Amino acid sequence: MYSLIKPIFFKFDPENVHYFVVKRLKWFNDKFPLGKTIIRSSFDVHIKGLEREVFGIKFRNPVGLAAGFDKNGEYVEPLSNLGFGFIEVGTVTPMPQPGNDKPRMFRLPNDEALINRMGFNNKGVDVMAERLRLLKDKHPDIVVGGNIGKNKATPNEDAVSDYIKCFDRLFDVVDYFVVNVSSPNTPGLRELQEKEPLKKILNTLQQRNRKNDISRPILLKIAPDLTDAQLDDIIEIVAETNIAGIIATNTTISRENLATEQNLKAETGGLSGKPVKERSTEVIRYLSEKSNKAFPIIGVGGIHSAKDAQEKMDAGASLVQLYTGFIYEGPGLIKSICKALV
Repeated sequence: MYSLIKPIFFKFDPENVHYFVVKRLKWFNDKFPLGKTIIRSSFDVHIKGLEREVFGIKFRNPVGLAAGFDKNGEYVEPLSNLGFGFIEVGTVTPMPQPGNDKPRMFRLPNDEALINRMGFNNKGVDVMAERLRLLKDKHPDIVVGGNIGKNKATPNEDAVSDYIKCFDRLFDVVDYFVVNVSSPNTPGLRELQEKEPLKKILNTLQQRNRKNDISRPILLKIAPDLTDAQLDDIIEIVAETNIAGIIATNTTISRENLATEQNLKAETGGLSGKPVKERSTEVIRYLSEKSNKAFPIIGVGGIHSAKDAQEKMDAGASLVQLYTGFIYEGPGLIKSICKALV
């Protein structure tokens, strides 16, 4: 079915199509209980042996939705009904912001990839927190991760305050946190991946974490463009700050070996999809082997098939996430990966 619909979707602007689809999915979920049941029976995954416990959280299956797809926590329930084992929302910032000018998302069909320069467009952490509170009251079993960032207007020297605001506001309504310092679409953000500013952010959040009777796992999402020396620093930082794990990787700024025409390759932003698959797997393997599997890794980047997901697992990932592969392959990809992993 998706193979018939996709060519129609791909004739229109990708951002407009995205919101067209998710809004109708939510409408169908909310207004038609029978329809919701049909969707769940068609796509949801009920396979024994898929459960995972990672950083203290029980996941019904290891295939999650990466951040960026549901920036405001609006579509968690209908997306979960498609079979995802967990949903990561965001990136969210303390204050609402419109993001970068449109157009800001581009398909590269010849490479099965996307370029985006969204720029953390979101409605702010207060809106997300209220939505997730209602969701958790209704569906406490859905595992939700909160991907947090800083506002574009916040200077890097004050960035830690933005992460604290998001952390405090979402603490009661998410199951884990992801610190995003690796998006290429907020000017200067990737500078926070340097050792000292990163340690400051993570140590501050961990101190905040320990003040509560319940603590939340904190993960760090890193770029695929880091050098081996920088990855060594990441391993050291994880040990020093005692965060729960790593998400590898975010989008890349590289444009190497693309079949896409030059005008699209010249678009600024982060590249995702098949072109980032090998590098993200390399990063996972490097972190896993050099750290002696000291911490869990969520693998994301170029997963378009069950084989791609298995490669991430073999390299050292405990869980995987989809984004671009989900757009190109459709919701059936989730179940096919789960069946293969069993």
